[in-house]
Amino acid sequence: MNVDLAVDIGGLRLKNPVMPASGTFAEGLDKVMDFNRLGAFVTKTITRELRDGNPLPRVVEQPGSLINAIGIPSKGVSHFVERTLPHYRRYDTPLVVSISAPTTEGFASLAAELSAFPGIAAIEANISCPNIEEDGKAFAMHAGATERVTRALREATRLPLWVKLTPNTGNVPEVAQAAEASGADAVVVANTILAMAIDLRTFKPCLGNIMGGLSGPAIKPIVLRQVFQCAKAVRIPVIGCGGIATAEDAVEYMLAGASAVQVGTATFVQPAAMTTIIDALAEFCLRREIPRVADLVGGVLIEEADERDLAWLDPVAAS
Repeated sequence: MNVDLAVDIGGLRLKNPVMPASGTFAEGLDKVMDFNRLGAFVTKTITRELRDGNPLPRVVEQPGSLINAIGIPSKGVSHFVERTLPHYRRYDTPLVVSISAPTTEGFASLAAELSAFPGIAAIEANISCPNIEEDGKAFAMHAGATERVTRALREATRLPLWVKLTPNTGNVPEVAQAAEASGADAVVVANTILAMAIDLRTFKPCLGNIMGGLSGPAIKPIVLRQVFQCAKAVRIPVIGCGGIATAEDAVEYMLAGASAVQVGTATFVQPAAMTTIIDALAEFCLRREIPRVADLVGGVLIEEADERDLAWLDPVAAS
């Protein structure tokens, strides 16, 4: 039996459901893996302005996880178009460009500008970043801000639009619904979880930015729950992102409702993690006699009584 690994993400056909998480992938990885095997490329987040990023140190290891405070360093649009984009045009894997801006208008203008360049298959809007129109709170913290920025992005580009949400809010499904209602073709659930560590030798924060984002296997149960809730709340595809290191992790996310997955921290541990996951995902489906990986999506088995018991976990249904 041949396993069909292809998935459809809001009209964008991917050869398999595995791709990098933004900020964890670079051109140099072509030395350890065949880029044509990936479901999609997702770039490091691009901003219009030049950014140096946060002060050092920027990364600290924790049991089963990393805390990072990189701060989205960026060389701007021109550098991306002239130096980075040509590299990815050599492959037949769709290129998804992650963008960030401090204002709604900034997101829209950046999406419009990048959409004019050939070779870009989709836009991923990282609305987990600070929004100066909301006193520095991330757009994705609130449904209203998410609705406004997503609508502006939708008007600015005809490319498939993926909206990357934050886990650092009490009602992720409501935010996902706002993104869907405003024209998003998919939502990415989620980003890192706000965290902190203290150096017991110096009594100082371990990170130069004091706080950072927790990623890796430690956050998987939290984000898996959020993917499950969002998949029940929206009709557009959900892309799971958080602690995925093995094919079994990817299968869990897909059973919870994710149509595809993004791999981040695992790539730092094993640079070829994504292609290993793709191979093992096909083997899993073969063993279980599942002809299409898409058949896994939303396949978690929950008895009717259990469904009622879970109602309190769904903030959308409860509101």
